[in-house]
Amino acid sequence: MKVLGTVKEVRDQVKRWRARGLSVGLVPTMGFLHEGHGSLISKAVEQNDRVVVSVFVNPTQFGPGEDLEAYPRDMDRDSAYCESLGANVIFHPEPSEMYDPDFTTYVNMEVLSETLCGVTRPIHFRGVCTVCTKLFNIVKPDRAYFGQKDAQQLAIIRRMVRDLNMDLEIVGCPIVREEDGLAKSSRNEYLSPEERQAALILSQSIFLGEKMIAEGEKSAEAVKKAMTEKINTEPLAEIDYVEVVDGVSMQPIDEIKAPALVAIAVKIGRTRLIDNTIVSD
Repeated sequence: MKVLGTVKEVRDQVKRWRARGLSVGLVPTMGFLHEGHGSLISKAVEQNDRVVVSVFVNPTQFGPGEDLEAYPRDMDRDSAYCESLGANVIFHPEPSEMYDPDFTTYVNMEVLSETLCGVTRPIHFRGVCTVCTKLFNIVKPDRAYFGQKDAQQLAIIRRMVRDLNMDLEIVGCPIVREEDGLAKSSRNEYLSPEERQAALILSQSIFLGEKMIAEGEKSAEAVKKAMTEKINTEPLAEIDYVEVVDGVSMQPIDEIKAPALVAIAVKIGRTRLIDNTIVSD
């Protein structure tokens, strides 16, 4: 496995693969990889001849006061993990390789980015769309892989690819959870032992919402109310949002019907965590 740091190196490698008729998968990440990322890499290895994993903490998706500098990083561990799963290349650029000092071009999306995480992180999805567009242009993959834990991001990337006629398939992969239910996240590293236990309130409230819907509840307001009350039983939890939205448009709905997304964002101490569940047919 190779670790490449420049756009030219990645493009040259992909050209050599393409000359041999090989298919290419891309897994965009910000590193500090866990089993959730591993599921994406494994799926990419299964479906493609060659796989590129990008490891890049993208500065344009962090707002003022967010955790850009503190975001966990461990390139040695990430490299060993990617190699163990069968990835062929890690693209690990410096910010200066991705963004010239006078960089002024961004990819912005309306509507889908204005709800859920977009309310309190107004520049986040502009940064996500911009860096993913750059990665798609650099690697030119046949398929790119994203986790369902970041459900709004996945919906936005799918819409961007459709709207801009990008020539690749977006593959969504299910949430990977710890044995006790907590969704895998690089930010779990921030949690103290007490906060780690408190964070279980996220998955517990999601499972409560799932149970209510499975038993026939159609009122989004009723599900949100029950989940909110559940989260509020945890003293360390501070709710950002508890929402039920259309699974494609990311707009709030009153009646729960497929496709729908039940999504939450909660601060445990200083750490903001997200979780969700999909309502399908």
